[in-house]
Amino acid sequence: MLSQVNITCKYDKIKKMDRNFEYTIQYDDITGDRFRILDYLKNLRYSAHLLTKLKHIDGSVKINGTSAPLNHVLSPNDILIVNIPEESSDSCIPPTNLPIDIIYEDEDILVVNKSASMPIHPSQRHHEDTLANALMHYYRNENFVFRCLTRLDKDTSGLVLIAKNILASSILSEDMVEGKIIKEYTALCEGELGQVSGTISAKITRKEGSTIERIIDESGQEAVTHYELIQNLRRHALVKLRLETGRTHQIRVHMKHIGHPLVGDYIYNPDNQLMNRQALHCSALSFTHPITSEILALEAPMPNDINKIIHEFST
Repeated sequence: MLSQVNITCKYDKIKKMDRNFEYTIQYDDITGDRFRILDYLKNLRYSAHLLTKLKHIDGSVKINGTSAPLNHVLSPNDILIVNIPEESSDSCIPPTNLPIDIIYEDEDILVVNKSASMPIHPSQRHHEDTLANALMHYYRNENFVFRCLTRLDKDTSGLVLIAKNILASSILSEDMVEGKIIKEYTALCEGELGQVSGTISAKITRKEGSTIERIIDESGQEAVTHYELIQNLRRHALVKLRLETGRTHQIRVHMKHIGHPLVGDYIYNPDNQLMNRQALHCSALSFTHPITSEILALEAPMPNDINKIIHEFST
């Protein structure tokens, strides 16, 4: 595997979607007599799909200022330049001028603190009020494809990771599958917790006759949730949670399973109406940057609606 230390990336302005990468080939990077551009880029985790795309775009790959095929054999001190164009925007997602709370942005990724009540993707009932619509407007002067890596339920607030180009997306998608992107949630649940920490391992499946609701059932998919008590409040508890798997409604179903359903959860705790949504917030996100290999650890403050209930239970 090539070391990211040997890579120099020349960035364009943050909003620009076309990406130009400049790599200086080092002696230690070359293995074998015929070490090609293709081999080098594979080691940098360029996907087969992206390599095929580059192969068919004239001038997308250059060596020392001259266009070169992917089977070109590299030499030490060669300057390899790769241009990754964003060819067209998502035409099916209309841009909408909605507020966005940006926690982090660079040339390759964007992390947004999503508000409650905002869906991630457009649907039949939410055609123009989603995070995708908001970002289409934010990048309205650029070719932008909405590549969301970490999704949240509509009424769950908190951090969402978006890739701004196909290279970042493919690398982060692999990391997601391998469990290298860590999401941490904070939830307010009913009942004081007797244990400081624990793990919930219970299979989850769709409830028969429902397109939304999930239940615990041995016929379902494996689901593992780790929890840690932050603070016991008056007949409630503030809890930190981390998912080992990513099933639909996993936290909500698992917390109900152990007798501590979330405050305001209209599906799994309908009698609790202290809030008009489940008290669940993606409060922290940590991952390795797909291009620079920098370790990023980002946080989002608790939203006002959950903080208000916490304050009431604390007094």
